[in-house]
Amino acid sequence: MIRFGPSSRPPGRSAPLLAAVVTGLTAALAQAAAAEPTAPYAPAALDDFPTEVFWGDTHVHSSFSVDANSMGNTRLSPADAYRFAKGHAVVANSGRTARLEAPLDFLVVSDHAEYMGLLPALRAGNEALLADPVGRRLSEGVRGDEASQYAVISEVIASLMASEPIIDNAAFQRNIWDEITRLADQADEPGRFSALIGFEWSAMPKGDNLHRVVVYRDGGDVAGKMIPRSSFEGERPEDLWDFMEDYESRTGGAILAIPHNPNMSNGQMFSLEQSDGRPFDRDYALRRARHEPIAEITQIKGDSESHPLLSPDDPFADFENWDTGNIGTPSTPKQDGQIQYEYLRQAFKHGLGERARLGVNPFKMGVIGSTDAHTSLATAAENDFWGKLSVLEPGPHRLAPPPAGQEDSGIHAWSWVASGYAAVWARENTRAAIFDAMRRREVYATTGSRITLRFFGGWDFVAGDADRPDLVRRGYRGGVPMGGDLPATSGANARPRFLVRALKDPNGANLDRIQIVKGWRDETGTLREEVHDVALGGARRRGLFGIRDVGTTVDVARAAYTNSIGAAELSAWWEDDDFDPDQHAFYYARVIEIPTPRWSTHDAARFGVELDERAPRTVQDRAYASPIWYAPAARRATDASLPD
Repeated sequence: MIRFGPSSRPPGRSAPLLAAVVTGLTAALAQAAAAEPTAPYAPAALDDFPTEVFWGDTHVHSSFSVDANSMGNTRLSPADAYRFAKGHAVVANSGRTARLEAPLDFLVVSDHAEYMGLLPALRAGNEALLADPVGRRLSEGVRGDEASQYAVISEVIASLMASEPIIDNAAFQRNIWDEITRLADQADEPGRFSALIGFEWSAMPKGDNLHRVVVYRDGGDVAGKMIPRSSFEGERPEDLWDFMEDYESRTGGAILAIPHNPNMSNGQMFSLEQSDGRPFDRDYALRRARHEPIAEITQIKGDSESHPLLSPDDPFADFENWDTGNIGTPSTPKQDGQIQYEYLRQAFKHGLGERARLGVNPFKMGVIGSTDAHTSLATAAENDFWGKLSVLEPGPHRLAPPPAGQEDSGIHAWSWVASGYAAVWARENTRAAIFDAMRRREVYATTGSRITLRFFGGWDFVAGDADRPDLVRRGYRGGVPMGGDLPATSGANARPRFLVRALKDPNGANLDRIQIVKGWRDETGTLREEVHDVALGGARRRGLFGIRDVGTTVDVARAAYTNSIGAAELSAWWEDDDFDPDQHAFYYARVIEIPTPRWSTHDAARFGVELDERAPRTVQDRAYASPIWYAPAARRATDASLPD
């Protein structure tokens, strides 16, 4: 409002003057409103990109999984798994109270489709099972004495390993899937916590791990319409894809699959052959790319980024490798040539070769981490690791040496890995938003730490962009995020440029470095890789003789460390000076923390036990971004309809 002071108001003329001022302002406002605005005033007015990172676990088993139940998790149902993930205290099967330091934002309870819910139902005397002669026999046995219980569990596990079901009760399967979808719907709180519906398809022909976690975008009203298909009905990944296509066609829903533990597949997970032994064809590659947009790169049973035999020039490629046999025979050495089909970086490279051959990249996958915990407890922090199985929950017993005379399988209690979590970039915490982020691969993995990571690729970024407070806005408006495709270029001198920023876990360790890993297919068809250190935590670490180690502050005896080295935040701009626009390529960021005490070191200090001399004392946890991909312009003209 315009006000006139007593000394400035002309006598008898205030009304006409005020009317003139109002008329003038009204005309000016009308003219401004009619004009086309050149740009919004608010910087975020046009932002439509994901603004929040959500933390979750897509791979947790409850008492409804037959292996989890048979090895100690007899009490904690999917409902308990959701409660724990939300930050509530839960009494574990060991009797100890467990609680996350910081709650998760989403969870998939992925109980095995094979015998889903069977053991707790047998113990409870489920009516549908009691009406089945085999079910009645098993129920009576599992509720009998210790010897009878052991006999039933052994029979069930043996049939699972042999993929020969001893009971197939449709009424029970219908009831248990209704229960699982109901519990997920009850736990789901849009905007606060997403309980995504899922299950695990657990094929393991000849003991080779081909497991996939299957995740739904839908609620129980849609996901509940079809009972999940188990590997009893077909052990080929193609059999699972048949089910997924049938589900989407019949219900209008959406579903995806996440391969995990390729390191225990004896070269089968990322083999370049279909299940019948034929090389990939275009149809197979299309189906695989569509149904499996992401993969689990790290978890309790080993890290699957790379291996020293595959990446001999990468000193960080030996992280928590499980590189013995498969699920069935973990102590059996690998055969020649198997390892190259078991790790994600090598699969990404093979995908470039298949893209050049078929026009489709079957291994164009984003990456996440998850735990595969069978305790119902999604824990991945080194100082709060509740283990894979309830029989290996915290206590002095889990670091004890194996009994005298027992064969050394190469897998020890201290071999388990405190890993990992899935990080998702989305605008809201809902089932749909999180699923869609997975589908477009805008996700990343960590080995347990909650490192915030952004990674963008483009053609026009400049060095100063790495230091901009609006790096994220610049990244989206001038390029593509992790999981995306660099647009085609015809410029002979064009160079892809990348922006990356990482922030330490607020409750965790400082950062040692950021690296960008490049893979490409050269002019001879050879698949190659390079690792570039693009940001270092700490002053004067890069010198004439290379990069100095960040050092360590770990006190092993006390299982303690300090953040007096490294950096809380790192960012970088990097240009690929060796880029060839005629060659297929991918790029991803890897962020590595300073050394901290490993979970086994924490246990040794807490429980006063001696740690095996072979066990590592420290760990450098890390984050892996989903790759950004590049395909030559000449190929893109024929690939417009492809999912990649």
